[in-house]
Amino acid sequence: MLTLPNILTLSRILAVPLLVGLLWFPQWETGYAFGFALYCLMGITDYFDGYLARANGTVSKLGIFLDPIADKIMIAAVILMLAATRDIAGIHIIAGIIILLREIAVSGLREFLADLRVSVPVSKLAKWKTAFQLIALGALILAGALPQWEAIKLIGLATLWAAAILTLITGWDYLRVGVRHMD
Repeated sequence: MLTLPNILTLSRILAVPLLVGLLWFPQWETGYAFGFALYCLMGITDYFDGYLARANGTVSKLGIFLDPIADKIMIAAVILMLAATRDIAGIHIIAGIIILLREIAVSGLREFLADLRVSVPVSKLAKWKTAFQLIALGALILAGALPQWEAIKLIGLATLWAAAILTLITGWDYLRVGVRHMD
């Protein structure tokens, strides 16, 4: 169970409180810079835990269970912190809410379908959605470290909306599959 890929996944979960702490004070640009570095490291470990598990034949049930949870914890924590610090504000909160609601709904749907022994594979579009989320949130963290570069924040917000749109599309795809198995 404690293979390198699983340790990498667990490290992402354990790093979330540190990331939240670094983003806690929006006027502390150095905290955002360290937060951006940690966020990037967490993204790199997300890539490598899956790559190493597949390459070494050490894919485990624990890893399959924990990896999406680690992703959702990180995404949710960053969205909530950036909303709390007003880095995501105004109408842009809607994009964050769309992402959070979809993640919760799809998790519940997957749990429901698992009881029925129905597997819903992750689509390529859902992988793009995740990539857009990670880029958007990374850009918004970086914008906190470099507030003089307004373009970074604009890119982050535009990408957040792109992620929200993909979130709606992929969420609908999962819901369509799920409805077929509901009475």
